[in-house]
Amino acid sequence: MLALSNIAIQFGGEYLFRNVSFQVSPHDRIGVVGSNGAGKTTLMRILANVVAPDEGIVQKAKYVSVGYLPQEAQHSYGRALVDEVSTAFENVKEIERNLEELHQEMETTSPHDEKFLELVELQGEFQHKLEALDAYSIQSKVEKVLMGLGFTVKDFSRDCEEFSGGWQMRIALAKLLLLNPSLLLLDEPTNHLDLESLQWLEEYLHSYEGAIMLISHDRAFLDNMTKRTLALINHRLEDYAGNYSFYERESVLRKELLVSAFNNQQQKLKQTEEFIERFRYKATKARQVQSRIKQMEKIDIIEIEDDEEEIHFQFTPAKSSGAVVMELQNIAKSYGDNHVLSHINCMIERGDRIAFVGMNGAGKSTLARIIAGEEMMNSGKRIIGHNASISYFAQHQADELNFQKTVYQSVEEISVGDSMTRLRTMLGCFLFHGEDVEKKVGVLSGGEKSRLALVRMLLHPSNFLILDEPTNHLDMRSKKVLQDALINFEGSYIIVSHDRFFLDPLVNKVIEVKNHSITTYLGNISSYIEKKKSEQVAAATQQKPVNETSGISRQEQKRLEAEERQRKYTLTKHLKEQVPQIEKKIAVKEKRKKECELLMASSDFYDNAERVKTISLEYKNIGYELHTLYASWETLNEEMEKILQSAEK
Repeated sequence: MLALSNIAIQFGGEYLFRNVSFQVSPHDRIGVVGSNGAGKTTLMRILANVVAPDEGIVQKAKYVSVGYLPQEAQHSYGRALVDEVSTAFENVKEIERNLEELHQEMETTSPHDEKFLELVELQGEFQHKLEALDAYSIQSKVEKVLMGLGFTVKDFSRDCEEFSGGWQMRIALAKLLLLNPSLLLLDEPTNHLDLESLQWLEEYLHSYEGAIMLISHDRAFLDNMTKRTLALINHRLEDYAGNYSFYERESVLRKELLVSAFNNQQQKLKQTEEFIERFRYKATKARQVQSRIKQMEKIDIIEIEDDEEEIHFQFTPAKSSGAVVMELQNIAKSYGDNHVLSHINCMIERGDRIAFVGMNGAGKSTLARIIAGEEMMNSGKRIIGHNASISYFAQHQADELNFQKTVYQSVEEISVGDSMTRLRTMLGCFLFHGEDVEKKVGVLSGGEKSRLALVRMLLHPSNFLILDEPTNHLDMRSKKVLQDALINFEGSYIIVSHDRFFLDPLVNKVIEVKNHSITTYLGNISSYIEKKKSEQVAAATQQKPVNETSGISRQEQKRLEAEERQRKYTLTKHLKEQVPQIEKKIAVKEKRKKECELLMASSDFYDNAERVKTISLEYKNIGYELHTLYASWETLNEEMEKILQSAEK
């Protein structure tokens, strides 16, 4: 399908990678991994034909289409959301426009004209193309993807300019998924997704028919989505026949074999060099010496990547808090007419390790800011527990850094008795190496500033941490360092994140923010996901758990169930009456459509020009009518589903 042969690219005279060769097959699921700066994004940009390699060949079959989602998606503007995303079907729109122009021309062309028969043939081709592209279900496809990525029906008519950067990425992702390319290239697609949207994306991609290649620092996403791993290591590429966890295990074994081969080669080279030096000036050995020199020149020197030093850090010790760290009583928060939180009651106790989850915009970050004291509530009480000291991190805190200071000065000014070595080690944990620590804050990228703000926060002594998306700009290694430190942290914390692998060993409670309120689940993220799945299954089968201790007799239970069935029947009666009527109309139209197709396929059909015109126009109108009927049928069923769901609550 697509192949790279001996690809190389360099920046500033140094090779980023070279001699890279691999093939992508039609149904591949590939993860691209490597340290920051190894060239993962550059490799993907070469595949997307955004960047040309300095050396090597990229071969792509003519039938292969490539779709690319970069880390920073371009902003969309000038259209309503649903119209912008529908541009993914521009080929369908173009066919429909051509078909409409053709119909107008047919109406003004005599059936006896030879040109009319040509128009009829073209009409048939366009109709077949539309059917092959499933054109009549475009609207439902667009709505399905937008809803899955977290947009609401109210968002559909909003102008794209109104959406923030994270939602802009979702718009770009929605268009790309609907384009349905042969090869889907995704560079950090999960960065701006909440847990619910992330799970939807996984399910969608599992049934994707084309090949997928992705870059991600979300280990759970990589493990769930990939069956092959391409690792960029030491300017070369290694291919592993498994997901990220497989790569981790296998790479250790390969490294051991490589080190063994390296040591053997170094031993042989040393022996050869000693022979050359010993007999270099001895005439009787001149031929052998020259032979050994030529052999050494032809040897491919084995290179091994420097072992990364195992880095750990510990939080600055702080006094222990009281048994209750914080209590929220009847908290409410609104922004104008937008009610975000209502009647929030929550007690955070010493030792609580809590994950905040929920859809973007549900109020997770707002609640975190209220708890941190960064945001005022409209009503309610926020009671800080005895001896509770709070440290808060959020992405926007990067804007509060002093841009004139160096990276090192920024952490030195808030450290308490920390040595230069510890501060440099701490910065190294979060990807500030060597001369990076002397850079001015003002020249750092957004991600670098965010990491620096995180380091400053972690150096501050406290017993209650509030972390809002702390892993967004961290690589695998930095996440592991932070994760280990949090496991050993003696205080309490709240983490707003969708990174399941990061959260799972850390949290003992999950608080879901939804519909202006909160629900607490005991256990880690995996436990929460399983409970949510069970709830969804129960809702789908319209079964409510029976309270065995309620004391309700079997007869009484049957009466209540009958009343519930009657109530649902009454609510949906008018809709259920309409559905069979529409289905009957659909059946009639579909039958007539097939009859028209049989007539149009007969050998003598084109002998009668008037009949050709009549049947062709009827066939076109049936297509439009069926499209409307299908849409009405879907709308009625969706309304029934909504009524039944609301009745369950």
